[in-house]
Amino acid sequence: MATSSQMLAAARTNLGLRGRPNTITRAYASRNGDAFLNAAWCDMAVTYWARKSGATSAVLPKGDRAYTVWHAQDFQAAKRWYTGTKANVDKAKPGDVIFFDWGGSDSVGAIDHVGVVEKTLGGGRVQTIEGNTGDACARRVRSYVDIAGYGRPAYTAPKPLKPTARYPFKASTLIRKGWNDSEGVRVVQKRLNELGSRLVVDGDFGPRTETAVRAFQKKKRLVVDGIVGPKTWAKLFG
Repeated sequence: MATSSQMLAAARTNLGLRGRPNTITRAYASRNGDAFLNAAWCDMAVTYWARKSGATSAVLPKGDRAYTVWHAQDFQAAKRWYTGTKANVDKAKPGDVIFFDWGGSDSVGAIDHVGVVEKTLGGGRVQTIEGNTGDACARRVRSYVDIAGYGRPAYTAPKPLKPTARYPFKASTLIRKGWNDSEGVRVVQKRLNELGSRLVVDGDFGPRTETAVRAFQKKKRLVVDGIVGPKTWAKLFG
């Protein structure tokens, strides 16, 4: 079993992929027949990422899917389905498999498209990674208006992080916006949450994490620059 972070890492490797047949459709066709080589590949992409990351049983409870309606029904049957209301979309988590109806309904039978939640933005919006969006794999920002619902895979929970043991912080290390060491960012996000923040622990140092760091620095009378350097680290972990 895999974590949601591993599922998203697999999805990010295909960003920029275009056209068909492609790596994703060929992999799906090798198991399910050549008819899928040039077919719509949004759900084939989710299947590919699940298999690549080791999250097959969590993301694909009834096996490979290319048809989005059946995939959503799999989550319904597993009682892991959330209708696409604004309130529910604001509770979506990274790694959730999110389904769209361009007609604006929450009907599973009307689903047109699927992707994976990368982050929740608030206001009924999410940032996603999707295959076959404009015949490419790309990031999108989607509103609850177009979201029929989402399935929550039973991912393996990430192991607890111990900053001093598993992520020894060096004086030269600066954890800042755009930082690409997901473990280091997760350490900071988790600690900020322990101190009262409400961040998604996703390893992505985005605007919300930067805002939380700045608020912490202000509270501790540090230089408010949104960067976790040695002084901020020392105050965070003592």
